[in-house]
Amino acid sequence: MNIKQVADLAKISVRTLHHYDEIGLLIPDHVTESGYRQYSENNLQTLQHILFFKELGFSLKEIRRILHSPDFDTFEALHLQRRSLLAKREQLDKMIATIDRTIANVKGENQMSIEEKFDGLQWDHNPYEQEAREKWGDQAVDDSNQRIGKLSKEQKTEIEQQWQEIYTSFAARIGTPVDSEETMALTKRWYELLNQFGSYSYDAFIGLGQMYVLDERFTKNIDRYGEGLAQYLSEAMAYWGELQKKNA
Repeated sequence: MNIKQVADLAKISVRTLHHYDEIGLLIPDHVTESGYRQYSENNLQTLQHILFFKELGFSLKEIRRILHSPDFDTFEALHLQRRSLLAKREQLDKMIATIDRTIANVKGENQMSIEEKFDGLQWDHNPYEQEAREKWGDQAVDDSNQRIGKLSKEQKTEIEQQWQEIYTSFAARIGTPVDSEETMALTKRWYELLNQFGSYSYDAFIGLGQMYVLDERFTKNIDRYGEGLAQYLSEAMAYWGELQKKNA
């Protein structure tokens, strides 16, 4: 399907699809020689996920992180979205009932307690957002942070020194091939260091690298050691991780 057909089908603007392409959220599987975007069935499935997650209150950055997670599963995502929509429908039904009772109360037809006037008004809680974040987002990062919190001051200082040394070494190699012996050896050291206080599979390691470029908090922090370090480190982690999986 071309971009106009997809926009009409999903009831969104062509500009929105352009934006999704620009930020790497929904990249069409085919672009003609004339530069026209062509969307596959897989693209349409991805778009459905995007629109469902948007409806549930997820930001585009969060959606991109979920969809790009190595653990992302379409079937699980659909079930998560269904449970979340049912919960949202239940909340909306409560809110509608509260409005109806309030209208009757204003007319003098009934009495309402203060608590009843706020029944169903829960704006700041989405339990399924946390479930999605844990399933496809930064669970490994949170686990690592918890383990770091249990370390002694001396242990934290030692790890921080190793951390900075590796970042500095990576920064010095920006622009060199990620498949070079030096970079792969450095990436191996990084993997081993992370696993001293975390539990990273090769997929989780690759996923962490993706977060370095998808989450501006990571990017800003890492690029302090060198412009473009987050991108280079992400690519190095992806290459090394995939190679380890292949040779496992």
